[in-house]
Amino acid sequence: MELIYKGKTKDVYKLEDGNILLKFKDDVTGEDGVFDPGANTVGLTIEGAGQSGLRMTTFFFEKMAEEGIPSHYIDANIEDVTMTVKAATMFGNGLEVICRYRAVGSFLRRYGAYCEEGQVLDAFVEVTIKDDERNDPPISKDGLAQLDILTNEEYDTLEALTKQISNVVKDTLAEKGLDLYDIKLEFGRDSQTGDIILIDEISGGNMRVYKEGTYIAPLDLEKLVLA
Repeated sequence: MELIYKGKTKDVYKLEDGNILLKFKDDVTGEDGVFDPGANTVGLTIEGAGQSGLRMTTFFFEKMAEEGIPSHYIDANIEDVTMTVKAATMFGNGLEVICRYRAVGSFLRRYGAYCEEGQVLDAFVEVTIKDDERNDPPISKDGLAQLDILTNEEYDTLEALTKQISNVVKDTLAEKGLDLYDIKLEFGRDSQTGDIILIDEISGGNMRVYKEGTYIAPLDLEKLVLA
């Protein structure tokens, strides 16, 4: 295996067959020791977080496959905390796509003059550029096109996939009496076909979930969802 990249929450290796191996860590994003799925720094280390995140990710990627939603997922080894995926290229240096059902986090910090905390949103899709130095700035559809990161047609595909995927997650959680407030997804182009596919992970580490108004931490969420 060839180490390609050491990330905040995963290390990335290239396999001899051209596929990619993701090694999940126990580090999670946040600030000052508090978990925050929207943060761009490692805030704390939680024992078992990597394995928990992989179990959730495997569960949701397999659900996406049942729905016919394209992703990079091939298989996973829970014991080794690794996931094998198809190679994909990023948009620019990477984009994060957030689907928001409630006004919380950075959305509330920016637009708090116009909304109340927890206010219901209609699957609001927001794209940010992955750039730690510039604090992951939001960017519009027109901005992405003018900077040659994403075409208008690709943006439409990205937005539609984001809503479809997020609604699958939201409905799955609702069956357990859980409310999805927001979720952060990543996409890339399949290196073989060029198609836009879901990449990275779908776990408690990249979503905010509440039950009867109480926030559910990632490890607790995995236990509730997979119970």
